[in-house]
Amino acid sequence: MSDPDPHQTPQFTSPTYRLASLDQDFIMGPSMRGVRFLLEFAKADEALRTWGVRSTIVVFGSARIREDGPEPHPRWYAAAREFAAIASKRGGAYLSARRERHNVICTGGGPGIMEAANRGAADVGAPSIGLNITLPHEQTPNAWSTPELTFRFHYFAMRKMHLAMRANALVVFPGGFGTLDELFEVLTLRQTDKSPPIPIVLFDEGYWRGVINFEALLQAGMIAEADLALFRFAETPEAVWDCLAEGGLSAHEELDESAQASPMGLS
Repeated sequence: MSDPDPHQTPQFTSPTYRLASLDQDFIMGPSMRGVRFLLEFAKADEALRTWGVRSTIVVFGSARIREDGPEPHPRWYAAAREFAAIASKRGGAYLSARRERHNVICTGGGPGIMEAANRGAADVGAPSIGLNITLPHEQTPNAWSTPELTFRFHYFAMRKMHLAMRANALVVFPGGFGTLDELFEVLTLRQTDKSPPIPIVLFDEGYWRGVINFEALLQAGMIAEADLALFRFAETPEAVWDCLAEGGLSAHEELDESAQASPMGLS
């Protein structure tokens, strides 16, 4: 009688014998939720550090806006694209002599305004970030975010953390529930001083005043008058940039364009 195959014994094939790091059933189980949360932080953080990304300009706006959609959608799309090009050229998104990138355009990585902003950065040869989220109806990344800086998250909370933690500024184009959620998240962080002062600009004052009655919040005592100074309105891409500069955004040194194509100048 031959000896049993050691790789076919009940002990070897038991799920408990698998290496923990290779056991998908274990890693995806409820007890490892905190570990998965940490992995989502660490993976994106490592890639952004490798590319020298020190700070970002976050651009929010509706995924439903189309370049060829009904007016005013094309105007909003074009403005987001133009603003991202301006900010990328002037803000420091190219790799500098100090191997750093500043004010890199960062979006939620999907279609609509997100696509327009990533596309504007690509128009001027600058990198941009796309922070996608897994949804029941899958959101695919747009074609314009830098592939090595395109991520997918399971947890909204971790995605929001990466959107906020490097942000030097926030620019919000017209949008719906998701855009409002992200806008008020950042406004709350600023109102409570849980984040450093950053300029926040809402594009198209008519849209935003039609959607949100900010003065009613003030009159009802729900916010302080100083809270209305947390954000400004702008009507053109150049005006957005001016608002950011007036709000304290620092443009960085002229950059080493020979090193733009790969992270930290490495091939």
